[in-house]
Amino acid sequence: QVQLVESGGGSVQAGGSLRLSCVISGYGYDNNYCMGWFRQAPGKEREGVAFIDSDDLITYTDSVKGRFTVSKDNAKNTLYLQMNSLKPEDTGMYYCAAAQVVCKWWLVLHRRGEEPRDPVYWGQGTQVTVSS
Repeated sequence: QVQLVESGGGSVQAGGSLRLSCVISGYGYDNNYCMGWFRQAPGKEREGVAFIDSDDLITYTDSVKGRFTVSKDNAKNTLYLQMNSLKPEDTGMYYCAAAQVVCKWWLVLHRRGEEPRDPVYWGQGTQVTVSS
């Protein structure tokens, strides 16, 4: 019943900005939930990019710190990823996701190639292409 619909991807030159949005419906977790953004480039592993939990605690992967900002609007049921100072290495398919799991634990599982016990709900993905 949980659905995620993404928008905002596109092509941009290095140094440019994009703002991704993810509208989430049917997501009624009260505690210990995490919403986040993942990306995947061709031939590479899917990478966790930015996460925000039910207490608004935020985690970023090192490569995007200082450039990307994750936020959410609870009233609009929307997750955002503001991406500034984009680099060619940021190119990839970006997915939003949600799960009833603590973000830090989700990252541990992700790095081990494991899934949380509760299901992860994924958006359809939106392509981000950054040219040099």
